[in-house]
Amino acid sequence: MAIAEAYAGPNPAQAAKVAKVQLRKTKLGRILVDSSGFTLYRFMIDPRNKDRCVMVSECPHVWPPLTTSGRPIAGPGVNSSLLSTIRLPNGKKQVTYAGHPLYGYAPATERGETAYIGEMQFGGTWDAVNSAGHAVK
Repeated sequence: MAIAEAYAGPNPAQAAKVAKVQLRKTKLGRILVDSSGFTLYRFMIDPRNKDRCVMVSECPHVWPPLTTSGRPIAGPGVNSSLLSTIRLPNGKKQVTYAGHPLYGYAPATERGETAYIGEMQFGGTWDAVNSAGHAVK
């Protein structure tokens, strides 16, 4: 399954899945990843609890929001009190961490990849997130 499908996917079974946010050790430190181990990102121009990517043409296809059907699950080392959701214009719930909407990167091919951290696209920078909710650059 392509990473974009894991986030925004047209597969109804996938869409009904509760998101699990985990920590993964990388060369840049421990960062948030999805249940498949793919790096999660924050869009540095997003205000607290607001997805700006959804308003930019093609952005959600490249940086799909991490969505969930219910309350997101915190893996070991992830602070469950920092996990929440916001409602997207299409009605889906996007996972947030410390108020930062979380996204995947559709072209990613390897779990825990860090090569795209600091990527500048769609008017802002995309950084990973640590367990405290801070940007990892």
